[in-house]
Amino acid sequence: MSTTYSPLFQPLQIGSLTIKNRFCAGPLTLPSLHGPFGEFSPDGLAYFEERAKGGFGLIYTGAFHPDTLVDPVHPLDSKQPLKAPKTFRRTAVELLERLDAYGAKMLPQVSMGYGRNALGCFCPSEIPYYHDPARLAPALTRDQIKQKIDQMIATAAFFQQCGFPGIEVHAMHWGYLLDQFAMSFMNHRGDEYGGDLENRLRCAREILEGVKAACGSKFVVSMRLALKTYMKGYNQPSLHGEDEVGRTLEEGLEIARRLEAYGYDCLSVDFGQYDSFYYAAPPCYMEKGRVIDLAAEAKKTVNIPILCGGRMNDPDLAAQAVAQGKLDAIVLGRPSLADPAYPQKVAMGCPQDIRPCIGCNQGCIGALKIGRRAGCAVNPQAARESTFGLTPALKKKDVLVVGGGVAGMEAARCAALRGHEVTLCEGSTRLGGNLIPAGAHEFKTELSELNAWYQGQLAKLGVQVETGMALTARDIRDRRPDAVVLATGAAPTVPKVEGIDSPKVIDCVTALTGAELPGRNILVVGGGLVGCETALGYAQAGKKVTILEALPDILSAGIPVPEMNESMLRDLLAEAKVTLKTGCRLTKVTDTGAVAAGPDGEEALPADHVVLAVGFTSRPSLAAELEGAGMEVYQVGDGSQVGSVMTAIGSAYTVGRKL
Repeated sequence: MSTTYSPLFQPLQIGSLTIKNRFCAGPLTLPSLHGPFGEFSPDGLAYFEERAKGGFGLIYTGAFHPDTLVDPVHPLDSKQPLKAPKTFRRTAVELLERLDAYGAKMLPQVSMGYGRNALGCFCPSEIPYYHDPARLAPALTRDQIKQKIDQMIATAAFFQQCGFPGIEVHAMHWGYLLDQFAMSFMNHRGDEYGGDLENRLRCAREILEGVKAACGSKFVVSMRLALKTYMKGYNQPSLHGEDEVGRTLEEGLEIARRLEAYGYDCLSVDFGQYDSFYYAAPPCYMEKGRVIDLAAEAKKTVNIPILCGGRMNDPDLAAQAVAQGKLDAIVLGRPSLADPAYPQKVAMGCPQDIRPCIGCNQGCIGALKIGRRAGCAVNPQAARESTFGLTPALKKKDVLVVGGGVAGMEAARCAALRGHEVTLCEGSTRLGGNLIPAGAHEFKTELSELNAWYQGQLAKLGVQVETGMALTARDIRDRRPDAVVLATGAAPTVPKVEGIDSPKVIDCVTALTGAELPGRNILVVGGGLVGCETALGYAQAGKKVTILEALPDILSAGIPVPEMNESMLRDLLAEAKVTLKTGCRLTKVTDTGAVAAGPDGEEALPADHVVLAVGFTSRPSLAAELEGAGMEVYQVGDGSQVGSVMTAIGSAYTVGRKL
């Protein structure tokens, strides 16, 4: 192992519990990991075992499943493991046996409830719901608070009976109920659970004291703590932390001191909450390791271990932070979804083999928000390890993949892993397809990392890669493969308007992969995700940028953008002073710029360059020409239906695992 990473592989003592290294698999909301009675499902057992096998020393369960959510006051929060204790205990014992084989420890999270983060739930005071600020949440009575605390203590005792060495109290972060009690902005009570900070922390103290009394002093209790909330009002994030109304860092550090004094064994720190969701679940636009300086202040303040999560998916940055004493361990939630063997690959000296989390939030949190199965955009197997894995092919085939974008590379990778002979042909001179322009942004370097990861995996697997090879249907027939996967992707759409052939007009792919645009005034036509990111890139480079969008609002077309990504992108566009022209469509390109038609008629817009980002169109398919050629034919990725990195990888994996 490189000495660079050795700090990450030193044992860590948390109370009575010894963790073998400094890698923690973070808590995630993944419903498929649990069965109808809160027990660990087959996918759940396989999911956690895979991360133990992959080298994580400490693994957390998520808080919002029937096995860990505790709130007897409202039916939405009333599911408890005691509903089927034998069923839960049986699967818990099996899981802990599996984890023990790899030397991994597990702390389940026990939650006091959603509070204002879920409609219908109770809060410390009558405050606006997050999802419907016009409605006020009802306040808990003193007896109801006591009931909730008692149930949390009882649940911790039950988990101890199952064999868990401790729990994490969920959570004084993300604006959940316990967090709401701690903040004066949300807690307006006049009894012993409101008022000064000590009273606002009373729930956290009584939970800890009750758990230790019931389970003993050696039973580990951790607290998930946001050191700063980055909010300037209900549903109003603060991009740089100014005008803070929630929790300042100074108060966060004082809370850390008191939690240590109460007897908490460690603090798992991060920042943000639902109102500043792009801090709670940082998207690609936020730099990696931004939370480290806050964690370092907490480390100076307390003597108990500081675990740190939130865009910590850089092993060099993490190792340096641990070596410098800024924190004690890293908590990887989404990165552990993307690659369950993250620690193992670092230990082997192969960090380049880590499949990168791209910060898209589409497959995990974003999927939950729109009612989809929660998993991972770049790892289709995540959270269904027992049912959707790759198995060796019964019959070895000669597989030809046409197209070297993300879908083509994923199809080739899966086919090679299953034992097929695979050739990948790409018409251009480079692999990556639309990952190349998308990864050109400074704030989306993970897409370039993903491209590099795929190329490294194909080389390791012995996939024969031929670039500069634009195959026709005749070429494919002449090669006589057993199966062909068409992954020819999509090209930028060009609207038919007067002057569109002007040299000042350029499509977004060419703009991002070609020479720097010399002019200062940039008009980006199209306010979807691609257009907004393109505009932001130019604005941050010092250009004067206008977005022209035909719909009433930007980020309205295409696959829904997860709310934390959308919120931060909007705030960044505003900070960069990008002008938004919505409800306006391009009608003409002129010598001086362009003409747009809107609700108030036509308007001339000055522009040195007009960048088209109005969408993508699937390239013509060769499938029909290959009918009757004696080979299996499949089409994946944008060549089948224009989507995203997640949909491209998902379709390619689905086909690849059955070739």
